[in-house]
Amino acid sequence: MTAASSPAPSLTSVFIRLKLSLLRNGLRQSTGRTLAYVASVVVGLLFAAGVVVGLIALRGIAHADALAVLLIGILTLGWAVMPLFFPTGDETLDPTRLVMLPLRPRPLIVSLLVASLIGIGPVFTLALVTGTVIMLAQGAAAAAVGVLAVVLVVLVCVSLARAVATASVRLLTSRRGRDLAVLSGLFIAIGAQAVNIAAQKLGRSDGLSVLEPLGEVLRWVPPASAISAVDDAGQGAYGRAAAGLALTALALVLLLWWWQRTLTALMTSPDSSTLQAVEKDSARRSGSGERGLARLLPDGRTGTVMLRVLRYAWRDPKSKMAWATALGVGLLIPVVSSVQGNGNIYTAFSASALLGVQMYNQFGQDTSAFWMVASTIATPRDAYQELRARALAVALVAVPYVTLVVAGAAAFIGPWSDFLEVWGLSLGLLGALLATGALSSALFPYSIPSEGNKNVAPGQGAIAWISLFGGFLIGAVLCAPLLGLTIWLHVAGLHGLLWILLPAGAVYGFGAAELGLRLAAPRVAARLPEILGAVSKA
Repeated sequence: MTAASSPAPSLTSVFIRLKLSLLRNGLRQSTGRTLAYVASVVVGLLFAAGVVVGLIALRGIAHADALAVLLIGILTLGWAVMPLFFPTGDETLDPTRLVMLPLRPRPLIVSLLVASLIGIGPVFTLALVTGTVIMLAQGAAAAAVGVLAVVLVVLVCVSLARAVATASVRLLTSRRGRDLAVLSGLFIAIGAQAVNIAAQKLGRSDGLSVLEPLGEVLRWVPPASAISAVDDAGQGAYGRAAAGLALTALALVLLLWWWQRTLTALMTSPDSSTLQAVEKDSARRSGSGERGLARLLPDGRTGTVMLRVLRYAWRDPKSKMAWATALGVGLLIPVVSSVQGNGNIYTAFSASALLGVQMYNQFGQDTSAFWMVASTIATPRDAYQELRARALAVALVAVPYVTLVVAGAAAFIGPWSDFLEVWGLSLGLLGALLATGALSSALFPYSIPSEGNKNVAPGQGAIAWISLFGGFLIGAVLCAPLLGLTIWLHVAGLHGLLWILLPAGAVYGFGAAELGLRLAAPRVAARLPEILGAVSKA
């Protein structure tokens, strides 16, 4: 007699238990992690409660519908980009872990979607959307539409995050994906500054009416269209309300279809990155894989070192973060000052300052691999060639970038008559920082840990401060002759001769950089064992 087999548990319940098990096991790893999670939950819930109370307090005010659709639009954008910046925040975001299991995409999508509703993000989204609906709902019909809108918006947001994560999972789990996560801080900083500017403009305007033009567009973009449907139902425009709900429902269906299609492709196709690696390796062996950048650089040691520095800047996460921050913030400062109404063309100096700082602690950026470089330095001439090539690599990016930023500041902030003056002063500042950067790299090297978020090894913080800020101040002092010439031309009323600052700044910057390299080279050769020990410190 055969015993009746017990029914298999549903796939959805299995994934819910899996999500809870992952969460519980993660919290068991350390007390600090548990406290951090609990603190984040408490802060998130308090913030959500504050937002809900604030939205309810705005109930009945004019133009509340424009504010509502804008909030939902920003919320949806956050869900769309969150998997790209924080790919390791949820282990269930990686469907490649399930490719060996006999699971069909459609029931798998349903189970993943339900499991995704467990977490701080969905709870915060639910609270924000509920508060928005309460702010807009007027009457029983609007309340009924609001219930549907809440469900649709939350499902669209979660489905969007899942679909994006599935479509880009191969990228997110690769080195480039980790680099993107490292750069997330820069994007968040730029976004926060944009929100700050928008809030300042809103505070200086006549209330929420300034949001109406943007609201008229977003009210027809899912899932904000579902929130707009609540306001339409309260005003008796039931046709527009139905259209808004239908748009969001259609968006949900399309997202689920896209998710299912990408999931099917992911679980049935080989990893293309492996195939590409084989193709690249074959091309390299056959000699047809020569990189274009190497052809443009000088021959010999100079070109080799320049290529190495540029590759570090592109491939190493820490170096890439430093370069991306310098490029982004250097451009952001003039833009922000212009948008805030107090723009000045001299804010373009930020480009030279931030790019020149990339010359500091050159040997520390090599981390423990510096011993290979050190083995090629036997004389001051070797050290000079090494430093010169590194300075040329920085200048290869910095000079055209500084030119573009100064030209952009002259075009959008003005006046154009100051372009040559500011350009020359920027080139002089860049050359001075290249000089002090070379000296600082020789006298105050420090280690940059390759793992974690620290940029300075323990016990070397004071050296890093002296290297960066001390060298930067000395570099600014080196620009005193150029500043004196500029002030004299302005005071004497010789505005027609300000153009001379461009060739003067270029020549002065080149001379300062050359002098700094020649002074730093013998010190590098003499202190090579000390530098090697400092940059290799764990």
